[in-house]
Amino acid sequence: MPKIVIAGASGLIGRTLAGALEADGVEVVRLVRRPPRAPGEVRWLDEAALAPEVLSGATAVVNLNGASIGRLPWGARYREELVRSRLRPTRTLAEALAHLGADAPPLISASAVGFYGDRPGEQLDETSGPGRTFLAELCVRWEQEALAAAEVTRVALLRTAPVLHPRAVLRPMIALTRLGLGGPLGRGTQHWPWISLTDEVRAIRHVIDSDLHGPVNLTGPLTATARDIGYALARRLHRPFLLPAPAWALRLALSRAAADSLLLSDAAVTPDVLLASGFTFEHRTVDAALDSVIG
Repeated sequence: MPKIVIAGASGLIGRTLAGALEADGVEVVRLVRRPPRAPGEVRWLDEAALAPEVLSGATAVVNLNGASIGRLPWGARYREELVRSRLRPTRTLAEALAHLGADAPPLISASAVGFYGDRPGEQLDETSGPGRTFLAELCVRWEQEALAAAEVTRVALLRTAPVLHPRAVLRPMIALTRLGLGGPLGRGTQHWPWISLTDEVRAIRHVIDSDLHGPVNLTGPLTATARDIGYALARRLHRPFLLPAPAWALRLALSRAAADSLLLSDAAVTPDVLLASGFTFEHRTVDAALDSVIG
């Protein structure tokens, strides 16, 4: 029976991935920070050494750790937590894999399309360099920690787009839209990468099962703007989409780092590596992704 080790299995993506794997008969080992409460759970502390035998014999190690970028605003203390919660566990996993040497399983490690920063007018694929926002600089450091394991095993970097789901990026948007406060964020014409939860999990499994390595953009195949996504959501909730939120107000309310990294950055990102490897999307458009989660 194949075995997948997941660090970060308590989040939306991790829970959904683990459930999908187990439904197909895959053994899932969850690395948890509390005392284990169920079979298949192993306690770890991401700032301390991890016993390499926990990872031995796995088909792959999937690293999905990281404090939520959706928790706003990003004050100085929370920005430190965003950094710590990504770098330390990734470093710990890479060190454990290094101890296994040639027997180390592949590392499938989370990153984000925030890597590309604010790049209006550019078409961005996996060969594009990093941007200059707070999140872009964090992603560079995050990926460097994972690539420390590349000397002994395959490392794939999941540059994930925000997931269009009511328990992810849509949560605050739904709340505001239902109150009649939906409208363009900033100029509204900035490209927002996106992906459905279904395709996020399918893409991670595709990367596990393939020979892909290096950066892999996990984003829908058709680009959309912030206005496209906001208007499509408002239409499904039967609410207006009228009230613009100027950039200065977003920066004041959410912090400049969060507003510029999440809402105002323009990044037309394409999933070239996924498509070239034969992956097909179940939800190719924003409308299809929203229809799958909003009745």
